[in-house]
Amino acid sequence: MLTAACSQAQEAKPKTFTRADTLRGSITPERAWWDVQRYDITVKPDYIAKTTSGQNIITYKVLNTQHVPAMQIDLQEPLNIDSILLDKKVALKYSRDGNAWHVQVPQQQSKGSEHVVTVYFSGKPHESTRPPWSGGWSFNQDSLKRPWMTVTCQGLGASIWYPCKDHQSDEPDRGASLSMIVPDTLVAVGNGRLQSQVKNADGTATYKWSVSNPINNYDIIPYIGKYVHFGETYAGEKGKLDLNYWVLDYNLPKAKTYMPHEVHQMLKAFEHWFGAYPFYEDGYKLVDVPHTGMEHQSAVAYGNWYKPGYRLRDGSGTGWGLKWDFIIVHESGHEWFGNNITSKDLADMWIHESFTNYSETLYVDYIFGKDAANAYNEGTRKGIHNDSPIIPAYGVNDQGSGDMYPKGGNMLHAIRHSIGNDELFRGIMRGLNKTFYHQTVTAKQIEDYISAKAGFDYSKVFKQYLQTTQLPALELRFNTNRTKVSYRWTNCISGFNLPLNLTNGSQPALKIYPGTTWKTIALKAGNEMLFDTAAITKMYYITAAIVK
Repeated sequence: MLTAACSQAQEAKPKTFTRADTLRGSITPERAWWDVQRYDITVKPDYIAKTTSGQNIITYKVLNTQHVPAMQIDLQEPLNIDSILLDKKVALKYSRDGNAWHVQVPQQQSKGSEHVVTVYFSGKPHESTRPPWSGGWSFNQDSLKRPWMTVTCQGLGASIWYPCKDHQSDEPDRGASLSMIVPDTLVAVGNGRLQSQVKNADGTATYKWSVSNPINNYDIIPYIGKYVHFGETYAGEKGKLDLNYWVLDYNLPKAKTYMPHEVHQMLKAFEHWFGAYPFYEDGYKLVDVPHTGMEHQSAVAYGNWYKPGYRLRDGSGTGWGLKWDFIIVHESGHEWFGNNITSKDLADMWIHESFTNYSETLYVDYIFGKDAANAYNEGTRKGIHNDSPIIPAYGVNDQGSGDMYPKGGNMLHAIRHSIGNDELFRGIMRGLNKTFYHQTVTAKQIEDYISAKAGFDYSKVFKQYLQTTQLPALELRFNTNRTKVSYRWTNCISGFNLPLNLTNGSQPALKIYPGTTWKTIALKAGNEMLFDTAAITKMYYITAAIVK
């Protein structure tokens, strides 16, 4: 008995959002009228008291004069704003609305003018309970019981530790600096390049780091501990790239023998697939951390024990994931997808995570070959739950299913096989990073670009995998003497149309275009083996079955 050709997309249960979710996740009127140009942050953490104090000098441009007489600055409880100055001289009034602060600014600011607000803050910041998956400060110790501090804040937001315009759509166009005032027995490391190091008279030292490129709010991160440094240059696609490694002093010997090889392999693979490393001006560095790792721009957090795999585990279960360092590959992959190309809305975090998850497969492909990559990608499906859609609600502080990692990666693998031309696919990956270089984007921009360059409208494919939990099913039906085959998609949205480029062994490829109604083609000699369901599902994240 044949099932219905197509069912409607499954809908997730509606969520209830608070005013705080809307203030955090939407472009409010108090955010819309001004554009961040630069952040200059100073922070002084107290390791014993677990408190912080500091300031953020926010340079901004007025986009329009039809604005409400307020500016929304975000700083999360329990931190407090102590005072705010406009253009370094005028004290501004402000009020608190949960984690959002409404700052009264003069009406006479003209369109196109630039101004500076200096926001002074202090308090006992939120501590991370499970970094990097929970946000906040980490007041840790290294293995010798010495202070070791850092921050993780992706998802929860950078306003968990410093005041900012905490929305991904507005990055500081002219970069940012981070000055850290720490005990002079410790070393502070930040994003980009070290600008100055000053020993103060009170037993502290100030380290100032700066990036010249736009940067995500959640990527600006302090690292404070007993760090030592070694560096080198890499002959990359854009010339000499500075590589720097900041590691705990007792890790220096193994870091010198381990890190450069892993980083070189990563750069070779990713510059091949994605184009030049996006932040040559700010360099590339790895920094030891007490958690597993994060993609902090030009200062990738590393906590993978100087061992292959993901802390000696292989998420694919194939063995291929134990032949390279997962954290160096995955978190560095975010330099292209997440840091170079950033989603405007949290709902589109799949742009960061799906592409970066797939960067693992492309790395395996470049280093170990196509068969290994296919096996690795298929193996990652064990991590797919199909519990909720990858894309959640827009305009609020909401995040989609963790399936944005393996399911999103398998979606991209399916599209790649569907295209059936790796040079074209590689051109699309490189083209994305060139076309949207240092930009914030919407899902539609990314989807439309891929469809245009591939010469096929993949919008229904993106909708199927990103907005539903249904796994498309390919139904095959042969005539009696197997000279013809019919096929269609079921368990899918209306109009689902993923093309299949069928290959199996030495047989010439055959491309078919299933729809949600039956299509029939004649089979040439040898074509039948191309419809082997195991071979098809190895390449595509679908189910496939022969029906009567």
